[in-house]
Amino acid sequence: MKRITDPVPRSRMSVEKNIELKSLVVDESTDIEEDGCEKLRSVPFGGAPIPTGSDPVPEEDFTKTASKFLLCFIGLQVSYLTWGYMQELIMTTVFRPTESSPTGKFPSAAFCVFSNRFLAIFVALIAVKIRHGSLMTGAPLNSFTPCALSNTLSSWSQYASLNFVSFPVQTVFKSSKIIPVMLMGKVLKGSSYPWGQYFEAFLITVGVAIFSVSSKSSDSNSATEVKGLLFLLCYIICDCFTSQWQDKIYKKYGKENVDPYQMMLGVNSSAICITIAGLLLSGDIPKVYEFLVENPDAFKYNVITAITSASGQLCIFYTIKEFGPIVFTIIMATRQMISICISSVVFGHEISGIAFVGASIVFSVLFYQVYRKYQARRNDNQA
Repeated sequence: MKRITDPVPRSRMSVEKNIELKSLVVDESTDIEEDGCEKLRSVPFGGAPIPTGSDPVPEEDFTKTASKFLLCFIGLQVSYLTWGYMQELIMTTVFRPTESSPTGKFPSAAFCVFSNRFLAIFVALIAVKIRHGSLMTGAPLNSFTPCALSNTLSSWSQYASLNFVSFPVQTVFKSSKIIPVMLMGKVLKGSSYPWGQYFEAFLITVGVAIFSVSSKSSDSNSATEVKGLLFLLCYIICDCFTSQWQDKIYKKYGKENVDPYQMMLGVNSSAICITIAGLLLSGDIPKVYEFLVENPDAFKYNVITAITSASGQLCIFYTIKEFGPIVFTIIMATRQMISICISSVVFGHEISGIAFVGASIVFSVLFYQVYRKYQARRNDNQA
């Protein structure tokens, strides 16, 4: 791809908004990555000025802002609560058995990843075409391959883990991503972090450990639990590598030359090739075809998962643009707690009092991190 070397100058606010969007990693976990933690501090609280207590807020502006926030909140919650529910439904439902899947379980986590990537490419193509008038990604396609591979592996591990651990355990475990992100940042980029952030990471680790051990179901064995946790560990490591590699792309080719939609297109274009190759090499295509013919509901679940994943990504970009990453993080942390409650009720996962304490530790630290970053940003603005 031809690199743009003479970008059009932009205003400071425009550049800041671009940085907000580019700090996102477009993957199915939908979490803002903490690669270096400076990204959230480097952007304003929202896309629009936040009124102070001394400034009167016009009723029309307040209504418009509130309507936008409600749209973002509902869009994110509906998209990703549905996505999480359908994800668990696909991987845990016992469908009609087939010759290739006598247990009745969906035979290929790789196909679930493929279906999501397939639709995401079309969304990215439309977004890039509308925004830039062409399908240029601003960076060579092969530069996206490493993070596309890690992104594909992380998504596959996320689906596969549900065969061994419950969705609540998966959700809380994923919240510990800050630990390997910090380690990956130190190894790849030599980043350093305050001791306070290491302590926060330690508390999250303790909370995840408490929740995971206390949530072990009575009908599972230790070997099964270990397999599930290994899949989750693979998910976290690969997901952290994805964010760090994307950051390298932004730095190498310039954030003004590669926007989030181009990143989405580049990553998903490479990822779709990887997933197709994986399906061909594993021989899963005839197995999946046979299974979907016998179980049309499984096909519907995959379609819904792909749609909600794509709509959720669009909601992410819009929310960050209008309100900033801190508001987005709060909404998504709330979504995680709601998804745990829904999964526990619908799928019968029991959460003990001790497990609740572990989850409370994790989410308390996450909300504290959001508050700390907001305070740091506000102090910088007042300085």
